[in-house]
Amino acid sequence: MLEVCVEDAAGIAAAVAGGGDRIELCSGLALGGLTPAQSLVRLAAAAPIPVHMLCRPREGDFVYDAQEVGQVMGDIDLAAQAGLAGVVIGAGSAQGLDLAVLGAWIDHARRAGSARGARLSLTLHRVFDLLDDMEAGLEQAVALGFDRILTSGGAVRAPDGVAMLAHLQELAAGRIVILAGAGVSPEAVPALRSAGIAEFHASCRTPGESGSGGARLEELGFQKGPRAVTSPAQVARLKRAIERT
Repeated sequence: MLEVCVEDAAGIAAAVAGGGDRIELCSGLALGGLTPAQSLVRLAAAAPIPVHMLCRPREGDFVYDAQEVGQVMGDIDLAAQAGLAGVVIGAGSAQGLDLAVLGAWIDHARRAGSARGARLSLTLHRVFDLLDDMEAGLEQAVALGFDRILTSGGAVRAPDGVAMLAHLQELAAGRIVILAGAGVSPEAVPALRSAGIAEFHASCRTPGESGSGGARLEELGFQKGPRAVTSPAQVARLKRAIERT
């Protein structure tokens, strides 16, 4: 299973063309991903593969106030009403997951799924990688009813967190999926597969052309560095590596 993380219409098309199995839809990938625009959500709903929407209202930490908690509930409604397959959520800090907030969001997602007649799949995002106690976090995620955990094993890059990913996979014991993300490349797949990982998350992006504005776009603050774009060829290359192992 290859989940491709995308932030625009071209990314959706590239993920499908390259053979991706699932899309994580967001905006602001340079910030680790933020909630996407409604227009992009509606566009993604027409994709021929499942789409999971990231619900993250701002950059920074994952400690949310009451207004932000309500904002994410609205995002969950958007995903459900648009017909997306799932949502990606997370709240907490190094000291642990925010069980009250997550429980409220999950209850809301279940009600939204019931209202439309199809449940929303639930992914716990990389707030998990901030936890001081990942073993306890995994048990909490299982108890809350998450379907999967997106994690690098606490490392900056998943290939560097292989030992922890293997440990988490063993602890999961089929109760929850460990979705490996961050720095996942074709070269990293064999080691991750040896750790028992069967689901992979990657952006599969390459530097794109500077566009019609060239350096002027950066000068005026419309773009920061080369714009990265989802590459169908990179998606296909990663998919082949997964299928070969």
